[in-house]
Amino acid sequence: MTDTTCGVRTLLVSEELAGQRTDRLLALCFPDLSRSRIKGLIEAGHVTRDGAVFREPADPARAGVTLVVDVPAPAPATPVGEIIPFSILYEDSDLIVLDKPAGLVVHPAPGNETGTLVNALIAHCGDSLVGIGGEKRPGIVHRLDKDTSGVMVVAKTEKAHHALSEDFAARRIDRSYLALCWGVPIPARGEYEGNIGRDRRDRKRMAIVGHGGKEALTRYSVLRPFGGYAALVECRLATGRTHQIRVHFSANGHPLIGDPVYLRRIPAVARKCPSETRDAALDFPRQALHAARLGFTHPRTGEALLFETPPPEDFQTLELQLGSD
Repeated sequence: MTDTTCGVRTLLVSEELAGQRTDRLLALCFPDLSRSRIKGLIEAGHVTRDGAVFREPADPARAGVTLVVDVPAPAPATPVGEIIPFSILYEDSDLIVLDKPAGLVVHPAPGNETGTLVNALIAHCGDSLVGIGGEKRPGIVHRLDKDTSGVMVVAKTEKAHHALSEDFAARRIDRSYLALCWGVPIPARGEYEGNIGRDRRDRKRMAIVGHGGKEALTRYSVLRPFGGYAALVECRLATGRTHQIRVHFSANGHPLIGDPVYLRRIPAVARKCPSETRDAALDFPRQALHAARLGFTHPRTGEALLFETPPPEDFQTLELQLGSD
């Protein structure tokens, strides 16, 4: 009934076992795994039912189906180094400034235990980085979403980590983002304000909340409108909340092009686009957001440092397509 090789366990559901919640049944048949562990494995996509990924712990088990539980190897207590290329803009004994590519997760988390920027940094810096500012996020002072590209600074010493963290918290950092959004914000220069907290209907999303949450303020400037249906905007953060730009622009009717979380339907302004331009924008595979500028005071020398990077090729190509009509 079971195959424990490589962490794989297989169960053919008999008539006697059928009808129970799947997570309860698996926990009963595999007592070395708790029910909560089974539920987590199901939701993370580590269980298949008749060969297809199964993600519903409460579904009743049917007689005759085959359930396969693939238990992954435990993640290391601390991240390990992995050779992953990344672009370094500046480096000294205190810090690294880099241009993070879209698609790279910053630090290990459930579902992304390896292949992160932290793993790449440990490989680059060696054991000297491990533990600075925390075991799971060594050196990380701030982060960018997986599919947001752009400039980041990482601390290489505890002193640098503390000083940079203080500067971010006190809003002494000069940073701006470039974004491509649906529609053209009016006025051309303005502010979006509203406390941000977890969306009560979907805990994976953030939202503007009437009660609680954390204050958030985004200042924006329209750099280039595209025929009324889209715009290139510069955003400056007065605060640094999770998904802040994405939430504020979506809540104000201008979701970022390609945003997989906050763009839930085709915007009405998309009808104004020429068909090829509309298709390119709707097919863009990530939020069109780039951290273009980062300025800060060097924590040891006191020197004012400023770094700017252009958006990656996919962003620039989309911008050209939007402006070609």
